[in-house]
Amino acid sequence: MSDRFAPAAKILQDYGNDSARLIPILQKVQDAYGFLPEDIMRFIANELKISPARVFGVATFFAHFSTTPKGKHIIKVCNGTACHVKGSASAINIVREKLKLKEGQDTSADGMFTLECVSCLGACGLAPVMVMDETVHGQITPAKVAQIIDEVVAQEAANAK
Repeated sequence: MSDRFAPAAKILQDYGNDSARLIPILQKVQDAYGFLPEDIMRFIANELKISPARVFGVATFFAHFSTTPKGKHIIKVCNGTACHVKGSASAINIVREKLKLKEGQDTSADGMFTLECVSCLGACGLAPVMVMDETVHGQITPAKVAQIIDEVVAQEAANAK
């Protein structure tokens, strides 16, 4: 077995190779790899003796799973009704512009940021709302969004020295 599969094999062992525990297994695997790679999902299916379709189905059904790599920093912008009415589209556009995201791209080329447009963050009274990593930012404007991203970029640059 390749070293690439070792973390997944350990997680499967920890869960007793129990296919009934597929969701927590996938959660741990995603924590280990940062996302759910296709080859790892096939490995899991094989080891659990279930169809790859079942693993892929679970991985793509639940929004908290990702089958593509995510950036170090996750930016969630609410585009629910209250946020949309109060201008979340402008916030989304400035994030896309600052990160130089092309159409259909959600992670910056440097792997530093991932943009997720979500239906609701449950903070309608603060609309429009953005969450950077785990910090909630309410009543955002394009200028505030740009400032938040710039601060994270500056902090990353300082940490790299």
